[in-house]
Amino acid sequence: MIKESEPGLFMNDNLKWEIVSSKYIYKDNWFTARRDRCRMPSGKIVDPYYILEYPNWVNAVALTATGNILMIRQYRHALGETIIEIPGGSMDPADESPEFAMKRELSEETGYEFESIERIGEISPNPSTNSNITFMFIAKGGTKVTSQHLDPSEEIEVMEMKPAEVIMLLNENKIRQALHATCLFYAFLKLGWMNYVKS
Repeated sequence: MIKESEPGLFMNDNLKWEIVSSKYIYKDNWFTARRDRCRMPSGKIVDPYYILEYPNWVNAVALTATGNILMIRQYRHALGETIIEIPGGSMDPADESPEFAMKRELSEETGYEFESIERIGEISPNPSTNSNITFMFIAKGGTKVTSQHLDPSEEIEVMEMKPAEVIMLLNENKIRQALHATCLFYAFLKLGWMNYVKS
């Protein structure tokens, strides 16, 4: 197990940049860009440094009561492809917690309700440019209780897949959404579904 005190790891806690000035370039509900002028610990000035501000995101490996995994298909315009993903989305200002947001997203996208929703970690989508965090979950005991409640721009197809089928998608590099692939790997490790070598 890696410890923070081991040589060569986490040696410097004084690498943080100082923000000298900051200016917003664009602001919208789901996308905000700002330009920072920063000072490094060495005194060097970095200008400009661009930051993209997004709401925090949530996603989940959602297991049905029969042990299948809920996967979704939807078109992603920036990529120009219809891809397979796991349920997830942005936290709304009214969401009281990441867990609340995840429960809402699961209901809206799939129509399923779950017996438990467990947070398994937090990751940064891109720490060099993005300011937000993605919260990852495992949802268990899902049953269909309602229809989907999608945004006007969403068209989502829900699929139930066996764990072995999803692992095959990962092996074949067919999960294109990086944050969703990461959540799948973390969840499968926690569930004991992936082989690994102990040192």
